[in-house]
Amino acid sequence: MKVKSEVTFDDFLKLDIRVGRIVEARPFEKARNPSYKLVVDMGPDIGSKNSSAQITEHYTPEELVGKQVLAVVNFPPRNIAGFISEILVMGTYSEGGVVLITPDKNVQEGDILG
Repeated sequence: MKVKSEVTFDDFLKLDIRVGRIVEARPFEKARNPSYKLVVDMGPDIGSKNSSAQITEHYTPEELVGKQVLAVVNFPPRNIAGFISEILVMGTYSEGGVVLITPDKNVQEGDILG
């Protein structure tokens, strides 16, 4: 994959990336590509947010609940097949599908990536 164009550190600082905990995951039947509807607890300052995630290749809904993930919380909401996705759960485009980015230790919901 080609390296993207250079950005400044100030560009990076515009992103608000935080830790959340998936509290609900269910299949998203109306989505064009296989996806889940997620509810993610982003901590006391942000609360619970919805996200549509194309992560069905490596995860079942049952194993997602309770998992901590990183998410961008300051993108504008997107309407995906009638579902408002409020945050972008982060993952890598890996062989066999998307793999979630998770902290290697349990941390507080709402912790900021820095």
